[in-house]
Amino acid sequence: MKILDMHCDTVSVLLEKGRRGEEVSLRENGEQVDLLRMKQAGYLLQNFALFVNKESCVDPWQEVCALYEVYCKELEANSDIAALVLRYEDIAGNEEKGKMSAMLTVEEGAVCKGEISKLHELYDMGVRMLTLTWNYPNGLGNPNLDITKPYTEDFLFTPELERGLTRRGKEFVAEMERLHMIIDVSHMSDAGFYDVCRETTKPFVASHSNARGVCRNVRNLSDDMIRRLSERGGCMGLNYCADFLEEGVPGKENPGTIAAVVRHAKYIMEKGGIEVLGLGSDFDGIPVHKELPGVQSMELLWDALHRAGFTQAQLDKIFYKNVLRVYRDCL
Repeated sequence: MKILDMHCDTVSVLLEKGRRGEEVSLRENGEQVDLLRMKQAGYLLQNFALFVNKESCVDPWQEVCALYEVYCKELEANSDIAALVLRYEDIAGNEEKGKMSAMLTVEEGAVCKGEISKLHELYDMGVRMLTLTWNYPNGLGNPNLDITKPYTEDFLFTPELERGLTRRGKEFVAEMERLHMIIDVSHMSDAGFYDVCRETTKPFVASHSNARGVCRNVRNLSDDMIRRLSERGGCMGLNYCADFLEEGVPGKENPGTIAAVVRHAKYIMEKGGIEVLGLGSDFDGIPVHKELPGVQSMELLWDALHRAGFTQAQLDKIFYKNVLRVYRDCL
């Protein structure tokens, strides 16, 4: 079994714990992701996101640089088992050396402050995927879950249909394609998703998003968005966040089940075909999923999907081959 995961927030956890004076490392820890458990599980590649909450830091660019320092330090300390991916060919090269691959991504386009020059700096740092928005509007576009808005009963179920990419956002996605940097529309508004479709030509991804037809949360993709993403040759990564898998009862814990992940996988395959499915755990950015608590749990997901009727060939596509195809086409 090989595993390729498009999104985790582990670097943010390491930075925050370090700031509190706690000793924690990417090699071995008590979080949802560490390198030793990844190696044992059969990971081929993990995308490590530099996630920035722009409203809780003084300067989002300085914050992403602080995260980058942690990432570089950890990769250098663990160069015996993990290595960077800057080009598609690096993935096979790392595997031949017996090493897992680490791809650097950024979650929150606001870190660039609307400056194309900062996008170039990110690329030079090794960033190969950018999630355009998180849960705040920024200079590039608008999210579906805008947490600056008052919370209402239908907040989680009302997509943003009017506000998409800004003029600067359209310039950014064009430049990202020129740079061979992958565009990530997870968190993006519905309007922004369709703007990306119109403004670009290459495959793009929704690195950690599920199906709205199974769970109404607007962090998930609609049926039409799944089809459009598939037609473009892109991928969406199954997200293990319980609230994006099934609607919970207000006031009650939603622990998460593997069965819910299986329902999303089957539904997405029905709407967009097997080629659009990938993994995007959101580990270390979500509450612990009761049945998939960390990277060590991936064999349980594989077995559940197999019992549900997915073939070995289909599982290989979900677990790594589909996303590898996107990386081949884009990087």
